Amino acid sequence: MAIEVVNRQRLARIDARRVARLADATLGAIGKEGANLTVAFVRDRLIRDLNSKFRGNDRVTDVLSFPAEDERESASAVHFIGSGISAHVGDIVVSTDTALRQANDAGHSFAREVDELVIHGVLHLCGYDHQTDRGQMNRLELKLRRKLLDPK
Repeated sequence: MAIEVVNRQRLARIDARRVARLADATLGAIGKEGANLTVAFVRDRLIRDLNSKFRGNDRVTDVLSFPAEDERESASAVHFIGSGISAHVGDIVVSTDTALRQANDAGHSFAREVDELVIHGVLHLCGYDHQTDRGQMNRLELKLRRKLLDPK
């Protein structure tokens, strides 16, 4: 597993092992096993700055995904099983302030909200886009939540 979890905030406790396992399991479930990515946890102010700078939206958001543009084709087309080389698919940034609010609004735990945001971010890194794919990403995201978060 080559998932790096970076905590740049002190508002909420982050279970880095849980986040890394879930990101890795999500990658595996969509055929990207062994890929590298980074998940960073920040406060609202920083995610707003990033959203403004990179997306032109001067507002807070829950999660941003930054695909590794040069590696996207390699990550989807090449499997380096056993070679020790893994493709970096990109970086995910999660706002803990927004995740806490959303968890409260949804009536579930902060950990559950983080899990949902990690799955969502990983899918974006791997090329899924809920704004243009006629529901494909949303259906896959719900399927992965059932499989990875609510196993029976």
